[in-house]
Amino acid sequence: MPFNVMLRDRAASPRDPSRPRAQRGLLAIMCACVVLVVGMVAAINLAVPMLASSTLHPSASALVWIVDTYVIVFACLVIPGGAAGDRFGRKGVLLAGLTLFAVGALISATAPGVALLLAGRAITGVGAAAVLPNTLSVLLHAVPAERKGATIATWASMTGIGGVLGNVGGGSILAGGSWRWLFAAAVPISLVLVALVGRVAPVSARHERRLDPLGAVLLVGASVALLLGIVQGPEAGWDSVVVIAGFGCAAVLFTVWTVVELKVEHPLLDPRLFRVPGLRSACLGMTTVFFGMFALFYVNASFLQYGKGFGVLRTGLGIVPLTVPIILGARHVGRLSQRIGLDATTALAFGFVGCGLLGLSTGDAQTPYLAYAAWLVVTGVGVTLALPTLSGAIAGSLPPEQAGVGAGLQATTREFGSALGVAVIGTVLTARFVAALPPDIRADHDPHTVAQALAATTPDRAREVVSAFVAGTQVSLRAIGVTVLVLGGLVVLQSLLSRRRVPVVVSPPR
Repeated sequence: MPFNVMLRDRAASPRDPSRPRAQRGLLAIMCACVVLVVGMVAAINLAVPMLASSTLHPSASALVWIVDTYVIVFACLVIPGGAAGDRFGRKGVLLAGLTLFAVGALISATAPGVALLLAGRAITGVGAAAVLPNTLSVLLHAVPAERKGATIATWASMTGIGGVLGNVGGGSILAGGSWRWLFAAAVPISLVLVALVGRVAPVSARHERRLDPLGAVLLVGASVALLLGIVQGPEAGWDSVVVIAGFGCAAVLFTVWTVVELKVEHPLLDPRLFRVPGLRSACLGMTTVFFGMFALFYVNASFLQYGKGFGVLRTGLGIVPLTVPIILGARHVGRLSQRIGLDATTALAFGFVGCGLLGLSTGDAQTPYLAYAAWLVVTGVGVTLALPTLSGAIAGSLPPEQAGVGAGLQATTREFGSALGVAVIGTVLTARFVAALPPDIRADHDPHTVAQALAATTPDRAREVVSAFVAGTQVSLRAIGVTVLVLGGLVVLQSLLSRRRVPVVVSPPR
């Protein structure tokens, strides 16, 4: 065969990332990876009632940890995951992340107890942290410059759509009747993606970017200690040794982390970045939005199943009205922000999210679903206004050479806000649920979950237990709604004040 024909055939190969068809295939596979790791954050909430009544017999705090272990490890390691891809090869780290995700899911699916389930969730979180940033890195290496903007927009939309697909897909899987199936289903999906990534993803150049393992360990430890203090409060008591130690360790570890990051040559996340007021307020805003949204995801799944009697699939579909404004309105937010200003758009966003949560807190077992869905739409309008506005503010606060830091910072604030929202609403829900139970059930059995209370009493008193849970749901959503409004006000105030000051220039790390 002539040499020029061989070259032409090789260039036409679907493996060649320069071909449009290959680029579309690569984009689809990378987006599928994103949906997998982000969807798991949302899908696990649907399994909470099943887990509560399972043979594992988890406590209320253990249920929160089952949800949050994955999210907090994911949040704290997503920046090191991107750095590892830069140093050791993005394709290789992405493949390793998908493999770890499959291993962790398999451990979770077969776990005989809560401890091994939590270990599996942590391993899955490590895998997710390796997957998410490197999907974008692989794409940006493969596509031409004129396609990078559209590619980034498509990839970013998957981080939002992933939550929806996680609810719908997770509900479909859990409709089979076992929480284990959710984790088991993730194993073959991950392995198929390993094969596809191995076949189509290009190998990119490596960069001698030093890692910061000490910074990563300190950040994970500090975050876990903070959540430990929040989550264990209702069961152990707010003045207990474990809660006080958790908050104390969090304060010490966050302080040590800051000192280390200020001195290290290549920090995981340079604390000096937060001297930029616009960046500081945007990061707080992003954390707050996901705090409210995932607090809602956590309590919504149990409310619709316990309070409204929905099946798990119908529950997964029940959150869909939240996404309608995101799908229909996201492309219009930029024009609105240009017309009324960044601060006004941000204020509207937090107003809608906070008021939507307060509206949802008025729902009970007799509330028509359409009324409940209407408040979900209100909340969704706020999320639609917030995400592109705050993402643009974070990106615009940093120089172009620190775009990668900005992307990692967005991922960290989103996932950390999600973990914090689940922890806080789980804590408030447990405390109010226990307080609302009939005194004899509370005194005789000391239950902390609906499943424990139902198992400890007769079927004719199930309605009293469910009513106590609904009351706890209302109080917890009200607390989250007020918190979002207060923090949103601080974000807007900080943004307004920052425009009156001289801009702070932060040099990138050496």
